[in-house]
Amino acid sequence: MGIKSGGAVVLALTAAIALCPGAFAQKAPGPSEWPQPDVSKLPAGAWKDAVLYGRKLIVETYGVVGPEVSNKAMRFAGNNLSCQSCHLNAGTQQFGLPFIGVFGVYPAYMTREDRVRTLEERINGCFERSMNGKALPIGGEEMKALVAYFQFVSSGVPVGTSPEGRGTPSLPLMARAADPQRGSEVYKNSCASCHQSDGQGQRNGIKGDAKGYQYPPLWGPDSFNEGAGMHRLISSAGFIHANMPFGTTFKAPVLSEDDAWDVAAYVNSQPRPKRAKLDLDYPDRARKPVDAPFPPFADKFSLTQHRLGPYQPIIDAQRAH
Repeated sequence: MGIKSGGAVVLALTAAIALCPGAFAQKAPGPSEWPQPDVSKLPAGAWKDAVLYGRKLIVETYGVVGPEVSNKAMRFAGNNLSCQSCHLNAGTQQFGLPFIGVFGVYPAYMTREDRVRTLEERINGCFERSMNGKALPIGGEEMKALVAYFQFVSSGVPVGTSPEGRGTPSLPLMARAADPQRGSEVYKNSCASCHQSDGQGQRNGIKGDAKGYQYPPLWGPDSFNEGAGMHRLISSAGFIHANMPFGTTFKAPVLSEDDAWDVAAYVNSQPRPKRAKLDLDYPDRARKPVDAPFPPFADKFSLTQHRLGPYQPIIDAQRAH
């Protein structure tokens, strides 16, 4: 399972009206007409420069705002991942957690905070969780560039709609719990060649050079923290099945559904950075996702079942109330 990062390759944020008239089509694009945004076709000028800088922040996050950059004031990310570690192909790959269409659906209600959040706030949520860092200044050049990029790749998608292919495909829930031990064998056979047997990935250079990873770490101190969306089993299993090993597409999955569930359980059973005050997430407990791997819960099911499933009994119990 190889996820390559940076300009050459990507891992495992989820996520994000154009200002110009006529920027949106009349219907959301379907699977056969997935947008192919090309920033090189923009005319030269300040807008193109902003979009290009936004793209660079997505692709080379570690080299612009990562923890190893020379300017300490720019160290907003707490790990050396890139945004496209999870949002594949600079956030444009269908069913690879793309940004296409995200610009027009924010502000949006977020269950994690139980309030309406702006796109900027959503981006900063990823910086604090997936990037294990701190929030970007809302009015800073980096945030403006990221929003510009989100707007650009969403051109042609009507405001308030999501094209088919945003997010990841849903996997059928298993009747059994996911098995991390079985997942370890899947990892050894399908993932370790890229992400290494210890899950620490392969760097583009050496530690301290701010060049990030060719294949990012899936756990350990330089990975996403426990509050990231990818730390939830349903989310990570769907992503893995549709996109891994690296180069896989949702049209031709390589791993079986069971393998995706089990290897996701194995990866998410490994140590990673902590996130403080997780108990404050999802203040409306009735809206908390069934696979949120941390208490408190509104039900009587065990933490282990919330981490590994099976999930249908939890869902049935929620519907009964």
